[in-house]
Amino acid sequence: MTKNVFSRVDLSSFVTGSTEHTWQPTMSAETNIPSYWLNWRFFLCAIFVLTSLFLSSFLIWKYEGPGKRRKRGGGHDHDQREGTGVVYDDETWNTCVRRIHPNWLLGFRVFGFVTLLGLISGNAIADGAGIFIFYTQWTFTLVTIYFGVAALVSINKFRSGDNCHNGVSSRVDEEQGSYRPPIHNENSNVFKASNGHERHNRSTRQVASTLGYIHQILFQTCAGAVLLTDGVFWFIIYPFLTSKDFNLDFFIVIMHSVNAVFLLGETFLNSLRFPLFRISYFVVWTGVFVIFQWIVHACVSFWWPYPFLDLSSSYAPLWYATQTHRPYAAVGLMHVPCFGVFALIVKLKYMWLSKCFSEEP
Repeated sequence: MTKNVFSRVDLSSFVTGSTEHTWQPTMSAETNIPSYWLNWRFFLCAIFVLTSLFLSSFLIWKYEGPGKRRKRGGGHDHDQREGTGVVYDDETWNTCVRRIHPNWLLGFRVFGFVTLLGLISGNAIADGAGIFIFYTQWTFTLVTIYFGVAALVSINKFRSGDNCHNGVSSRVDEEQGSYRPPIHNENSNVFKASNGHERHNRSTRQVASTLGYIHQILFQTCAGAVLLTDGVFWFIIYPFLTSKDFNLDFFIVIMHSVNAVFLLGETFLNSLRFPLFRISYFVVWTGVFVIFQWIVHACVSFWWPYPFLDLSSSYAPLWYATQTHRPYAAVGLMHVPCFGVFALIVKLKYMWLSKCFSEEP
């Protein structure tokens, strides 16, 4: 059984053998022997993970992309609505407020990429490559990649010179004033169109490139993953670890805070939508992390980065650690509220902007 004990060890001990800076849980059993894997616990966990990946892949196949259209009713081909998975080019580089020029968003993205890259590189140099055994560093790296892709999208638009009007249509901008709400699909899972220009703009807006779709997908994957890592750490893990067993240091605080700050700043500036079906990518991201952990631990026996991943307990299929008093229960189920909270943040942003600018004289 896994003990609820944490010892002071360097994160880089996984690579260098040092034992000075942070913590690791006590090992419960050898993980690189057949008996650890050839049992009912692992097979139930594998069924759960693979089923989640299959359902996520199905949702992606069904909704992702501009070609997924739905008929209104009556079966007429000319009367169709865009699918929820369409991403328009201007959504990837434009701001949600006309008064804020897209170049400010460009600058923020470049600054975010440089800062996050410097922090994750510094963390790797200080503590060794072993940090990448943790989901936290995976997520921080993913957010860094997102800001790099976002900066590239904005730079490409800046170089093309097409963003000088800060909008799709200057006539529509004049009619709507300073706030330019995103044009959403009428059948969107999150938003309804808030103006009368939807049909006009749908026929004139350019669908995003492959890079634009990658940008949108990364944004929504990062949103759920950041809330999961930072929320679980600050509200579950850290409160239940005593100062004797666990001390905060610079990189631990940074890895569980700065990513959220930059992502929220990006969210309040950009004009990206947040269709709910893209929770599938968040689930796939976590599923890949779990499978990676299984493969590594099947090859090398060492401690699990998170106790709820340990497969030695009969409670393993429920995704929490062996003792019922542990504060890690139902971490897998937290994907839904974490993604939903960020979707709510995006929706509240547009509602607030719409209300503020609609009240302007």
